Amino acid sequence: MARPLEPNRRRSLSDPLAAALMPPPNESAADRERRLEAESEAKRVSDGIDEMLRAEKKEKKAKPEIKVLILGQSESGKSTTLKQFQLMHAKAAFHADRIAWRAVIYLNLVRSVRRILDAVSPESDQPDEAEDQETASGLTISLTNPSSVTKVARYPQYRHALEPLRELEERLIRMLSSPNEDEPTHTTPSKPDWSIYANGNSNTQVTVGKNGRPAPFITIPPLQTSSPLSPSTSLPSPGGSSNSSSKSKNVEVSVHHTSNWKKAFSLGNRIKSPKSAHTNEIEGWWDDPSDPVHVLNSCAQPMLALWKDPSVKQRLREKRIRVEEGSGFFLDEISRITALRYFPSDQDVLKARLKTTGVVEHSFSIADSQRRFITWKIYDVGGARNQRHAWAPYFEDVNAIIFLAPISAFDQVLAEAPEVNRLEDSLLLWRSVVSNKLLAHVSIILFLNKVDLLQAKLKSGVRLSHHMPRYGDRPNDYENVSSYFYNKFGSIHQAFTSNKEREFKIHLTSVTDTRRTATIIQNVRDIIITVNLKNIHLM
Repeated sequence: MARPLEPNRRRSLSDPLAAALMPPPNESAADRERRLEAESEAKRVSDGIDEMLRAEKKEKKAKPEIKVLILGQSESGKSTTLKQFQLMHAKAAFHADRIAWRAVIYLNLVRSVRRILDAVSPESDQPDEAEDQETASGLTISLTNPSSVTKVARYPQYRHALEPLRELEERLIRMLSSPNEDEPTHTTPSKPDWSIYANGNSNTQVTVGKNGRPAPFITIPPLQTSSPLSPSTSLPSPGGSSNSSSKSKNVEVSVHHTSNWKKAFSLGNRIKSPKSAHTNEIEGWWDDPSDPVHVLNSCAQPMLALWKDPSVKQRLREKRIRVEEGSGFFLDEISRITALRYFPSDQDVLKARLKTTGVVEHSFSIADSQRRFITWKIYDVGGARNQRHAWAPYFEDVNAIIFLAPISAFDQVLAEAPEVNRLEDSLLLWRSVVSNKLLAHVSIILFLNKVDLLQAKLKSGVRLSHHMPRYGDRPNDYENVSSYFYNKFGSIHQAFTSNKEREFKIHLTSVTDTRRTATIIQNVRDIIITVNLKNIHLM
């Protein structure tokens, strides 16, 4: 009769792992001792790793951290949303930085004025620019009807009076791009030749300091020599919408997020007090004849005259240019902003446009409903097509995504891809985010942004069906159009989401509206905190 196998022996025959862990046959006493020591050391290391993981989990429960990504295409309102978070949860720091935004606001205003001058110049009405253009939506329009062109009679006077703005623009760009150089000089002349800002292969303007070192903090994208124009063209200020009938300067200034561009205009550098021992009057930038405000102040009246000139307004309408829709629009505030003692308001900072390349991170300490403080890390990741590859590394451990889609941009095209409709790009980008399996358990909040511009655009007579034929003959009013976009984005999430059970909310927003956005952010904040606490088993 055969002898039954021992239990350990039977298990080793059916379990490969148990077989691998069995002592080798004919093991000597010394080999056995070394094996047991190695196993003991391996167990010690394993136990140490387990203890570290338990401690990390315990620390995470004790000090929870929330990571939020703000995503969307360029000029969708991401930076403004981040500013709103700062205004709500780091108000002192936000206010301390306000004065430094003077440079950006001045640059936004100068570039808007210079673009209007380009748009109404007689040279812009030459036949080569009046030809029919195929739009991103496949329509063909005539930008200029030679028989009905409005002439701006005072154009020569405007051009002459506002000539100092050309050099001021160059100087402001220099101040923003090289804040650490005392006397930076550019490779451009005082009256810049715009062709050297963008050639066929490079998108970087090199700034050279007095010590000869390059300071590559500022980039200006290559000029589009010819681009399709949409039937309703928004003039970017300074960037974003792709369309301008001007040949020139439809380029956007950008600074790298590591650049200390605020230094040149910080409060400490611009205000000294008192002027003398005999007075309490402070000495500020308004007393410095080299400060840019003096050029702006001297040009205030011709700027106002240009913007209020009926023939200028009519010429812009004929060219289907709506400068009011551009980010950094300050033309209705010329008198206030060009005042010698102008201090930017919260609203000015929210409206100011400066494209930042790279990933901008801000940390906030925010209390939850139980008055426990939670660290929030919010990342603003560049939205231009050539920057979207940088998104993926931030998907790990992210708790929530705030995605911004500018629904007023249905008649615009991308600056970096003039053949692509901006809203269609937002829809494709939205689909790729919600379907990403790495984000299956991430809460998503969708901001259908710039509803104020959408409302104004529809009231002016721009029809959605001309750019999105599937809208059909439905009413072209705000209620119906906004509902259409709400349902369209929502249905994409429903159809393509990698997790139908995730926390998902849609808000119609205008993120420059502080009071309304504060309420939305409060709701978003509560949702994210609640979901995060559930995930770490504190509730």
